Amino acid sequence: MTQPSPATPVAPAPPDTFGPMLRAWRRRRGASQLALALQSGVSQRHVSFLESGRARPSREMVVQLTTALDVPLRQRNTMLLAAGFAPVYRESGFGAPELAPVRQAIDRILQKHEPYPAVVIDRLWNLLQANEAAQAFTVFLFEGPPPAPPAGKSPNLLRWLLDPTALRGKIANWEEVARYLVSTTYAEILADGGEPKALAFIEEIMAFPDVPASFRKLRFEERPPPVLTVDYVVGGKALSVFTTIATLGTPQDITLQEVRIECFFPSDDRSDALFKSLAAKS
Repeated sequence: MTQPSPATPVAPAPPDTFGPMLRAWRRRRGASQLALALQSGVSQRHVSFLESGRARPSREMVVQLTTALDVPLRQRNTMLLAAGFAPVYRESGFGAPELAPVRQAIDRILQKHEPYPAVVIDRLWNLLQANEAAQAFTVFLFEGPPPAPPAGKSPNLLRWLLDPTALRGKIANWEEVARYLVSTTYAEILADGGEPKALAFIEEIMAFPDVPASFRKLRFEERPPPVLTVDYVVGGKALSVFTTIATLGTPQDITLQEVRIECFFPSDDRSDALFKSLAAKS
């Protein structure tokens, strides 16, 4: 199940905002001007002048500094625009021809994970691709085909988990799972600079009934379990799973940097047997 992700243009940044952006990212990373200077090979004096607006960066300097600060590619483009330069990093649709080798590699990962589910999602949990086991698992969870997403939107795993008309009522430990996923997604969005589209997504999912504002913050546990499982009860059958998430190394495309490959694993023998049963029926 592959759904191309359309390219999203980067909105122009107001002029003379590069300095404040650089300062904000430096502080977000917990780095002093001296630390950034040492890491990027730029003098501390020049870093200070750039942040205050007394100096303007070259295109190469923007890339050099944002790389040192590990700024996400999407935000690097915004900072390039703020400095008066065209964006460097493109955002291809997931189905774009130039991404074919990467999709082939992802296909191999998904196929090798059978009979267990594996999906490809973007940074906001939109479903891009799924193996056969994941499609069978989805039909099992919904006890039929999943509902069509809202017009203009992709199927979204986090919406499914939070929506009371979708999967919420079938998750025995829903509050624990929902709080963890919302809080970690929100924290990642803030760490990536709080991009408006991502913040709008958080507001959208927080608007579901009985999703309290406190879910934005992870609750402290003195002795948390080794991994958080999602415990489903569907048609009288119990199923417990945990997941691993992989990302692509050295991405130079915004879409590829934000791709996540989530693989599901059974937490017990009963769940393992159920996955294998679903695979045998498909």
